[in-house]
Amino acid sequence: MANHAEALAPVFVPVARDRVALALAGVALLALVALPWALGGGASALARAIGGDGAYWPLLAAAVALAYAAWRGHDRASAAICAVALAWAFVHAFALGKTGPSFGIGAALTLGVLTAGLARSVARRGAFHGDATVATIVVVIAALLLVFIFFPVGKSLVAALFDAQGRFAPGLAAERLLSPDVWGLGCLSGGTRCGVAVNSALLATIVGLGSTAIGLVLALVVQRGGSRYSGVTRLMSILPIITPPFVLALALVVLFGRTGVVTGWLSDWFGIPRSRWLYGLPGVTIAQLLTFSPIAFMLLLGALQAISPALEEAAQTLRASRWRVFRTVTWPLLRPALANAFLLGFVESLADFGNPIVLAGNYEVLSTKIFFAVAGAQHDPGRAAALATVLLGLTLVAFWLQQRWIGRRSYVTVSGKGDGGIPAPLPRAVWLGCFGFAAAWIVFTLACYGIILAGGFVKDIGRGDMALHLGHFASGFGIDFSGGAPRFTGSAWNSLFTTIEVAAVAAPLTAAVGLLSAYVITRHDFAGRRAFEFLTMVSFAIPGTVIGVAYIVAFNVAPLELTGGMAILVLCFVFRNMPVGVRAGVAALAQIDKTLDEASSTLRASTVRTLTRVILPLLKPAIVATLVFSFTHAMTAVSAVIFLATAKYNLATVYIIGRVEAGEYPLAIAYSSVLIVFMLAVLLAVQAAVGEARLGRRSAAALTVGHS
Repeated sequence: MANHAEALAPVFVPVARDRVALALAGVALLALVALPWALGGGASALARAIGGDGAYWPLLAAAVALAYAAWRGHDRASAAICAVALAWAFVHAFALGKTGPSFGIGAALTLGVLTAGLARSVARRGAFHGDATVATIVVVIAALLLVFIFFPVGKSLVAALFDAQGRFAPGLAAERLLSPDVWGLGCLSGGTRCGVAVNSALLATIVGLGSTAIGLVLALVVQRGGSRYSGVTRLMSILPIITPPFVLALALVVLFGRTGVVTGWLSDWFGIPRSRWLYGLPGVTIAQLLTFSPIAFMLLLGALQAISPALEEAAQTLRASRWRVFRTVTWPLLRPALANAFLLGFVESLADFGNPIVLAGNYEVLSTKIFFAVAGAQHDPGRAAALATVLLGLTLVAFWLQQRWIGRRSYVTVSGKGDGGIPAPLPRAVWLGCFGFAAAWIVFTLACYGIILAGGFVKDIGRGDMALHLGHFASGFGIDFSGGAPRFTGSAWNSLFTTIEVAAVAAPLTAAVGLLSAYVITRHDFAGRRAFEFLTMVSFAIPGTVIGVAYIVAFNVAPLELTGGMAILVLCFVFRNMPVGVRAGVAALAQIDKTLDEASSTLRASTVRTLTRVILPLLKPAIVATLVFSFTHAMTAVSAVIFLATAKYNLATVYIIGRVEAGEYPLAIAYSSVLIVFMLAVLLAVQAAVGEARLGRRSAAALTVGHS
């Protein structure tokens, strides 16, 4: 009987408490009780609830229920509580609209905790193979992408359907999208000008084809010309990284403008009259080719190096001529890289703002038209949103055409088998033509950079006054030591310090978000993995100009009011640059055997411990490459942040653009020189600290994959 009674006695099973979820619930309660809910300070959620606003009681109840559910191990209740609380917070906030409070530190912390709690609750119920760490990474990053990419872009597209008073006006939207000044073909039928979309598409097509051709020529010279041309690789890979997008446009003005150095020389020696031929399609095309050809070169150089020499040797063994080997073996295998290079040049040309604002003249393009619709006297965000929709549409069409041209064929040439041999030499005529053009192009490029570096040290290089003069640097970067402690009196210091601060904050966040995304994409299999990967890469397909307009439209009013502060600049850089971090991490993780993860798991290490003690140390080159790219890109970006910078948080590129618009070219040139030298010093310091070979290899791999 005793044994029978013992068998009938209840068996108590320990409750599987989630201590991390308990800690999250504690943080949520602290935020709701002690931190200001709204932007700019004020009362906490608890104080607002006690003061009579009943909308905050559900959030307080949700935090308490989350703690209880985590303590009792009620996964179903925990997931439902977090989901309902998040939905309630956003629905209530957007229902209030402009009249409600903007989310502040208390709201941000509470919503972030509830999102992480939802992820962990879903994982405890079996999703993500029960891995709470992976679930948290995926759910939190996906939520951030939805808020800071899909929401603003979607809202900006919807804004095109409303008039200036906020009334729904589909007729006005159709008029904006289909107006003759957007799609007009007057220039093709004897008129004076084409529509802005036609101008942009024409310019982007020319630049896409031209930059691809120039990049291919340079890559063929370097890859098939021997190690004596390796210096070109280093030079051409660094220049686009450290150069603000409008610097070369300034150089062209100094060289070929109406009062330019070359223009004056041709007029004095050969009687060629001065003209304004540079301002318009020719000038913008040359400036963009100088800017984007080095990136196409890096893409195509990596593709040429990946082609197996054995294939070309096999063709030569069958007595194929050099030209036939190049035409039937080398060229077809370059198709994906050529498509990627064209796509990159096309998209970058569409989104480029710096070069057209300096050189476009009467040749209107979408990026500048969008800017003046927002920042100009007309101030029509609806029209800017409509033009941004056109710009995004052209970009997506280019992506679609690229995929159609590449097709479903296989281009794999490197397998697990041993591979050797020497790449086939180019046909003699092709080699001579490539070498001659490459030499001329590099000399021209160096002349443009030389003009910029020298222009800050003379009185006015644009007007031919070459007298030594340091007043431009004193005006922008003057320091007063008279009071003992140095005072930064130059007008450019504020924008430089702000830019460095924003870039220093954004770079590690970009690396963290990008590399964590790459880790879960490559190392874990979960439902929706492909959709998550798409989410992480979609911002690459959205031009920076569209992102800038989207942020202005979406984050200018409550509850997500961010404009005018530093946070919106950091967020813009993080989510604009994160695809590079993702692809850098994917490329690096592809070289790390998964058995290392499995061995760590066999020793009962958690996912967090495996990630921090095994994976991250091996990802050092990818981490450094992402940090360097993110920092330098934040220092030089202009197309997105031109809409977001303010007088308090001004950026270096925006300051320079302002000086150009004011006609202060010498000061703009001097500032550009400072930026180039500063970023070159940063790159060289990183290479010296990390190792040039490893950094260069990883950076090239990341860039090649990131634009594929």
